[in-house]
Amino acid sequence: MKGAAGVAAALLLIGLPAQAVWAKAPAKAQAARDWTHNVAATAEGGFRMGNPKARIAIVEYGSLTCPHCRHFAESAMKPLLGYVRSGKASYEFRPFVLNEVDLAATLVARCGGPSRFFPIAEQLYATQPEWSEKLGNLPADEQNKIGAMGEKQQTLAIAKVSGLIPIAAAHGIPAAKAQACLGDGGAALGLMKIRQAGEGLGVTGTPTIFVNGKKQPVYDWATLEPFLKGGAGG
Repeated sequence: MKGAAGVAAALLLIGLPAQAVWAKAPAKAQAARDWTHNVAATAEGGFRMGNPKARIAIVEYGSLTCPHCRHFAESAMKPLLGYVRSGKASYEFRPFVLNEVDLAATLVARCGGPSRFFPIAEQLYATQPEWSEKLGNLPADEQNKIGAMGEKQQTLAIAKVSGLIPIAAAHGIPAAKAQACLGDGGAALGLMKIRQAGEGLGVTGTPTIFVNGKKQPVYDWATLEPFLKGGAGG
């Protein structure tokens, strides 16, 4: 007797129903975990997506108002997410705030915590030319008026002029919560500390990319891909 029929016949001879064995047969392998859904805050102040034990750890010090960071996001993020999804690499964004508009945008992007940060950042990069230049396009007297405000009021005014609050609302952050985040002096101070820590690591501009803790000359997908294909040097 061969195959399934032979096994079934043998089981019947010893008084066991054939389905008892088939019930114990291994189930189909579960779908591989999608690590892009694993997003967490890091001790360094960034938000990390992916397997925290991934062999390749990518860290970007970036600015939401930086055109070069936008280019990196547009050219590198989609293919990089393939490595993150599989668990082979992780990606962390640490803010390196460059100016007042960047501060407002970063506070809004971080307002919803880790789960909302990357979708908001993606939209901010996609629409960067539209919102990042609105303050500069104001008449001089309006700019001077905002410049004379206190820090918290100034950040909120910039966010309103730039249209950042509706962007937050589109990602489930009510206007009242976004305004509270914009007025959070402790959060703003924390962003300055993240920048200072980056400067201590040799960050002087954005984007600055670290691969497994080492600063690398990476600016887009073409310059990042070799580190991923090569396993970041083993």
